[in-house]
Amino acid sequence: MTPETTILLAIAAPLVAVPLLAMTGTRANLREGVTLTTASVTFLAVASLFDDVFVGARPSVVLSEMIPGLSITFTLEPLGMLFAGIASFLWVVTTIYAVGYMRGHAERNQTRFYIYFAVAISSALGIAFAGNMLTLFVFYEVLTISTFPLVTHAGSDEAKRAGRVYLGILIGTSIVLQLTAIIWTWSITNTLDFMVGGILENKASAGLTTALLAMYVLGIGKAALMPFHRWLPAAMVAPTPVSALLHAVAVVKAGVFTVLKVTIYIFGIENLAQIGGSVWLQYMAGGTILIASLVAMRKDNLKARLAYSTISQLSYIVLGAMLASGTGAIGGAMHIAMHAFGKITLFFCAGAIMVASHKTEISDMRGLGRKMPLTFLCFLIGSLSIIGLPPLGGVWSKWYLVLAAAETEQVIFVAVLMISSLLNVAYLIPIVVRGFFSAPDSHRDDHHDDAHDGPPANPGDASASNVWRVFGYEEAPLACVGTLTFTAMGCFALFFYADIIYRFLLPLAEGRLP
Repeated sequence: MTPETTILLAIAAPLVAVPLLAMTGTRANLREGVTLTTASVTFLAVASLFDDVFVGARPSVVLSEMIPGLSITFTLEPLGMLFAGIASFLWVVTTIYAVGYMRGHAERNQTRFYIYFAVAISSALGIAFAGNMLTLFVFYEVLTISTFPLVTHAGSDEAKRAGRVYLGILIGTSIVLQLTAIIWTWSITNTLDFMVGGILENKASAGLTTALLAMYVLGIGKAALMPFHRWLPAAMVAPTPVSALLHAVAVVKAGVFTVLKVTIYIFGIENLAQIGGSVWLQYMAGGTILIASLVAMRKDNLKARLAYSTISQLSYIVLGAMLASGTGAIGGAMHIAMHAFGKITLFFCAGAIMVASHKTEISDMRGLGRKMPLTFLCFLIGSLSIIGLPPLGGVWSKWYLVLAAAETEQVIFVAVLMISSLLNVAYLIPIVVRGFFSAPDSHRDDHHDDAHDGPPANPGDASASNVWRVFGYEEAPLACVGTLTFTAMGCFALFFYADIIYRFLLPLAEGRLP
């Protein structure tokens, strides 16, 4: 199979699964088997493309040409392959986790959940493989629309309000700012193709370039740069597998990926460095890093705290792009992978706690780590990776971002990154300490204290218990605990194999094909 065919297979496979999921919806085991099989096929297709890209190949396929020079095109390059690899691999992991969570939590409309999840993954891969800005924008919008039913999955008034905020901010920013910037870019350059060195170099004045950059970055609402961040905490009303999709697998990663893609291939790193058009956006990203961390410290709801943590961590990547240096681009790209594994571990742990103990507030988790030691141990591992401590993967992306700030003589952002890491400690580690070292509340209610979505839609949907009892402990179902343990171990693996990722991404810094 040619690389071009494999690209189309990877994008199409999740869509082919949609009618199959609809037909098997009343048979939970078969439905989930279809999802897991499709996710595995998709990942294997994506994985088979890495070798070609590593040696310098850039296969491309034109799906449809609207007018000369304007087409739906897919092209492989290192940054896109990294995002595609993360999204497709974590789809497999999240599917296994979702089986335990959705059944254990007796969620309704599980078939609808798996259908829209598949569409979202297909959209994310379309973004990853996009060969031009038009293609990226089309799949960016499809991703927004396909995840709306997932955010509003519960069907409650709160979920509907969250959905309106979600759709309003993401569609509003992309149409008003991002689309306008795309049209403006086309009018200047007569192309939207992603090119090494950028397509705007020597095509626009410094002032115009600065204005376009602002429209692109602020128009990419999925990057959750303040003040366009409110959709992310609002979306935490969704089931935890959806939160994992939003924070680690596809949505926010699509946002910061787009920021990096635009910076490198539309504007060009050297071009931005020369005109200094990204300086004020550096401060905007730095402010988001610190403010979101401070807000996270005040949140008692675990998923809300993790949501603001994500807002802060995403701005690490935006900062890496706006520093306009090769090292910053690599650091930002590496942080996509490092944060994905660390944050998905934390959300998996949050969901496991909810399923097994029905606790959502941190203040209610005193002594809970003694009942769920494996979950809280994995939460500690994910936290330490987010903080950026060895031997966990998060240390490397932060290291390269610090180097980039030093290389560009932006010492203030070295300080911002250091302070942010201390704030990470302040809002993550107390959760683990409370769980392991605080005495359980004598009046603690072990019944549901969260809004329950009601009875399962299908008889097979609630066939799994919400507690896995082993050695006297009461963990979440094995599908949940197994996957969160796996992703926690992935944080260690990323530390030892970071050099492979670095070498794979090196063309981003060099500004040339290997």
